[in-house]
Amino acid sequence: MQYQNTEAFAREQDQQDPLARFRERFLFPIVADDSREGMRTAIYLCGNSLGLQPKATRNYLERELQKWGQYAVDGHFHAEEPWFTYHKLLREPLARLVGALPQEVVAMNNLTSNLHLMMVSFYRPAGQRYKILMEGGAFPSDQYAVESQVRFHGYTPQDAIIEVNPRAGEHTLRTEDILAAIDEHKESLALVLFSGIQYYTGQVFDMQAISSAAHKAGAFAGFDLAHAIGNVPMQLHEWEADFAVWCSYKYLNSGPGSTAGAFVHERHINNTDIPRFAGWWGHNEEERFKMEKGFKPIAGADGWMLSNSNILPLAAQRASLDMFEEAGIEQLRQKSMQLTGYLEWMLCNSIGCDKWGIEIITPSQPEARGCQLSLFVHKGGKAVFDKIDSAGVIGDWREPNVIRVAPAPLYNSFMDVYVFCRIFERALQEVVG
Repeated sequence: MQYQNTEAFAREQDQQDPLARFRERFLFPIVADDSREGMRTAIYLCGNSLGLQPKATRNYLERELQKWGQYAVDGHFHAEEPWFTYHKLLREPLARLVGALPQEVVAMNNLTSNLHLMMVSFYRPAGQRYKILMEGGAFPSDQYAVESQVRFHGYTPQDAIIEVNPRAGEHTLRTEDILAAIDEHKESLALVLFSGIQYYTGQVFDMQAISSAAHKAGAFAGFDLAHAIGNVPMQLHEWEADFAVWCSYKYLNSGPGSTAGAFVHERHINNTDIPRFAGWWGHNEEERFKMEKGFKPIAGADGWMLSNSNILPLAAQRASLDMFEEAGIEQLRQKSMQLTGYLEWMLCNSIGCDKWGIEIITPSQPEARGCQLSLFVHKGGKAVFDKIDSAGVIGDWREPNVIRVAPAPLYNSFMDVYVFCRIFERALQEVVG
């Protein structure tokens, strides 16, 4: 695609966009616009933190509220789409997003709870194999979970956690450096745990290569897909990842703090001897109401469930997943690469990154990034961010000087990118001069 720095180009691309119809199915915030002295629909580029609300969400929730009012407790078994099995309605859509078999995925809990549950099963230190290898600068929640897990097993984080960091002067990790680190520590590794997409830089990691290297080293391979699910296509089953966890409130648009999910590879899901923390809802559902001792896990990822599903958040998640089913993750990925490519082109060729001291720390290769660009603003970073915020742009600020911008293909447009760049350039002129 030959990009152009014109409003006419952006409008033309939106008119030709086969996925443009989905934008009208979302609610956009109305914000103050200091530059125009009024209110306007936000330029929303923060789906990497919280996705927009689908308009259909209210209807999906109302349906379950009506069941609650009509059936009360009998809604678990006698309502249409009974609550007892409601979580199973999300299996196939989630499986398609992560490239899994339906029985390998489950919607449950929140991300960090699921990470702890997975580490109970897949971080089993013994003898000299007790170390965990992960990316340096992982999201704090992952860092804290890993720290607490190694301490629980009697190790110190300083000894048991190996972090792989970018080379001096670089912001992203090279795959060869990750694989070399795995090989270097192969005798002591119990688990390799990486993000699918690094939250700060937006880098997509080579999950297939990491999984293969971890297994060759004799370790398990797990992934945090918080920024990857709904953003990039994946093939977790074929890549033979042992487990993965994710949240659903970013690109899956299921609402703040909504129900998360987990993947467990087929080779593990029927192993009843694998260590796990058990709960009632993971017990054989054919015998669940016998209320007997002796945990018998359900075959499949459902066997890691603890409690009955939180129906309202699952209903909200379905409202979004139904749109993913209609759009298709491959088609969304194609649009995403065009949108993010346009954003990068506008920043580098129209605004001029070097002129303003802006460094794009996200990989320039389209296949090595999702829909996020992380802009390291060396001059007046926070002041620039505050300017674009006051002009009606909702983005994301990360210390020390990074503005994260994420044009989500399900609801963002080329015009969003064009208008953002005009506002961003004006802010740079006012702050940097």
